Amino acid sequence: MIRVVHEDDDVLAVDKPEGVPCQAADPSHRDDLPFRLQRERGLDYLGIHQRLDKDTSGVVVYAKRKAANPGLAEQMEGRRVEKRYVAVVTGWKGGPRRLEHHLARGKDGNTVLASARDARAKRAITHVERVERVGDRALLELRIETGRTHQIRAQLAAEGAPVCGDPVYGGEAAPRLMLHASQMRLRHPVSGAPLTIEAPTPRLLGAWLRGAHDPFAPDALADAIERAFERRWGLAHREDVTAFRALNADGDGLPGVAIDRYDAWLVLHLYDDGVPHEAAILEALERRGDARGVYVKRRPKQANVVVEAGEEHAPAQPVLGAPAPSPLSIVESGTPFLVRLGEGLSTGLFLDQRLNRERVRELAGGQRVLNLFAYTCGFTVAAGLGGARETLSVDASAPALEQGRENLEHAGLPLDRHRLERGDCFEVLRELRAREERFGLVILDPPTYSTTKTTRWNSGKSWRGLARLALDVLEPGGRLLACSNDRRMSQGAFRRYVRDAAADRSIALAQLKDLAPPPDFPGEDQPKGLLVTREPAQRR
Repeated sequence: MIRVVHEDDDVLAVDKPEGVPCQAADPSHRDDLPFRLQRERGLDYLGIHQRLDKDTSGVVVYAKRKAANPGLAEQMEGRRVEKRYVAVVTGWKGGPRRLEHHLARGKDGNTVLASARDARAKRAITHVERVERVGDRALLELRIETGRTHQIRAQLAAEGAPVCGDPVYGGEAAPRLMLHASQMRLRHPVSGAPLTIEAPTPRLLGAWLRGAHDPFAPDALADAIERAFERRWGLAHREDVTAFRALNADGDGLPGVAIDRYDAWLVLHLYDDGVPHEAAILEALERRGDARGVYVKRRPKQANVVVEAGEEHAPAQPVLGAPAPSPLSIVESGTPFLVRLGEGLSTGLFLDQRLNRERVRELAGGQRVLNLFAYTCGFTVAAGLGGARETLSVDASAPALEQGRENLEHAGLPLDRHRLERGDCFEVLRELRAREERFGLVILDPPTYSTTKTTRWNSGKSWRGLARLALDVLEPGGRLLACSNDRRMSQGAFRRYVRDAAADRSIALAQLKDLAPPPDFPGEDQPKGLLVTREPAQRR
């Protein structure tokens, strides 16, 4: 629930959590603050006169009745509302001062300093006072006279003191943007009485200032889980999506910890840093009380242990609550899948490929589709429901393909049009090339490394050879979807390997497009994706 800091018959003011947008990025799937407030509080009307950046927390004020709109609008537009913020920065020199710059929108959409003569530029004024300094970090109090996009962030960066947790403007890495709207002073829009609204400074800002932030301290741990779950509110309330990542390690401020939601159950993944804190994390999840059960997957340090992982690493029963059905039916944008939460380290569906499965469903219409390293055939189900003419799914694991068959049947897809083949994907590609078979859509989603009787695969530079084989069977004008979860490989290197593979085969590419991961997978160690379009055949 969003914390209310003031409410009367005319005005509603809340302490907006960090990571919650004031305006939905996708109007068809609203997750913005006004929508949430109307839904949670049963409000028929909410007048919007103010917004904060998604990653900024703090005071946001709304009108609850239309009669309050003119009074709020007049004050907001006339700059008669006093807005105060606090921020933790690095590099602030000296004491209080008045910042005045001219700001404009840059080519990348971010705010940049501009000349006063620039027709696009708008004047920005911020008053700054230093509250406390600890080493190179400082806690600043800021009062803004103007309300330009990213005003505080851009102006402080221009002064050599970027806000911590602000990679856009050069801030040091931090668990969140260390900027908070702490106070607003105005007159009540109906009565005219003075009104001061405050939102307490989050504990994390003080801890970060003093270098005392321990993400696994009880309060910090609970806060990180709460912030992450707040960010996923929109996904949690979509009827057409019942499986997603609820917390993603460093990207959500808890290194070595990931939490996935499958319908009413949670799956807790523990990596190196998170393993010692299992009991504390489970206690925090139990206090939340919003899951029917919690499974745990203790990830070994060496990836090759995955094959041998047993009850010690992945207990078959939940460590909290009731067991889930096995298989459990979930949906992604309406596409049905089956998962098994208690059968090993994997559940049968890689949630970081949700958007790519949606892309496959959009691209597959009328195509012959080849799904390599198919696992349980998630991409195949998407292609089939997208109207693929036929599909071929290849994987070295017979049990995975059996689950793939169950997935296809569960989705109501005819098996005579969706062939499953157990085999080495490299050998199968060579055989398909020899038979001169071609596909309009080829999907590559290999593990970071694997070994079969005939092939040893270890990602990285090996992508060049794999992409060559895939391009050999891609028809002119066709598309190749290439996915990788190799943290060692940069997106730039990934692009280069695929581009070099095309050059090796003298194949012209119409497009090589980077694909962003789903928003529930924030952080640096994100899955990588490329959508490659081959040039159509030349007309004669």
